[in-house]
Amino acid sequence: MAPQGDYAALRDEIRGVLKQKDYDDGSCAPVLLRLAWHASGTYDVATDTGGSEGAGMRWEQEGADPSNAGLEHARAFLQPIKEANPWISYSDLWVYAGVVALEAMGGPLVPWKPGRRDFVDESFAPPRGRLPDASLGNDHLRQIFYRMGFNDQEIVALSGAHSLGRCHSTRSGFEGPWTVTPTRFSNMYYKMLTKYEWQEKKWDGPKQFRNDDLGEELMMLPTDLSLISDPSFRPWVDTYAESKELFFEDFKKAFAKLIELGVRRADRPAKGDKVELSKAKL
Repeated sequence: MAPQGDYAALRDEIRGVLKQKDYDDGSCAPVLLRLAWHASGTYDVATDTGGSEGAGMRWEQEGADPSNAGLEHARAFLQPIKEANPWISYSDLWVYAGVVALEAMGGPLVPWKPGRRDFVDESFAPPRGRLPDASLGNDHLRQIFYRMGFNDQEIVALSGAHSLGRCHSTRSGFEGPWTVTPTRFSNMYYKMLTKYEWQEKKWDGPKQFRNDDLGEELMMLPTDLSLISDPSFRPWVDTYAESKELFFEDFKKAFAKLIELGVRRADRPAKGDKVELSKAKL
């Protein structure tokens, strides 16, 4: 157990659960990053709802959203840490774990601060349909990300998280990793998009694309390939493929922005009496 407010000690506890020999590629770090992403990516700037506060995935409305399939594993990996450290909210823990996991995988250290509060019940959870649908294209990506207040450059930067992890046919329907280093954060995703040819996979699953030039079958989703066909997205893909340093810096900024969406500390209260939050332990 970490002393209350000792985030350095809590960081060590999180790092202690990252190696999971029986899970995916031996690490739960990619799925912890995905948890932080999906917990934050429901924000709607027009209504000031959703975002990283609340930990709504504890209930069916958000937790059983098909877009969040598989994230029950991420939450389960963190549950013992939450039980040992009841002073931290679920909302803070899920996002902080993503930040710690990213750094542990060789990524940038993203600025983070606590203060997120947990919903008292699921009535405050955001509606389904706010997360990206990987089967769609560039117009859909803009609809999703513009709603949160991101621009085209930030869309491409955040998409670089696909250098990590893999899809599962039993969860999203898609199958396979994007890169040969799914537990190492890098700009390899952009290199794969720009340097290799992608052919539609012939199988019974949803539309995805394949390439095996590096000795194993890798995959790309329709949303991934939309980044290289779109004239506004493509220059950023090329830029990040050439400059790991710039990608890391831009990802750090965009991800720091993402995980702050919807957070209501004393200096940014909710509009009116729209939400009621609590430190309740659930």
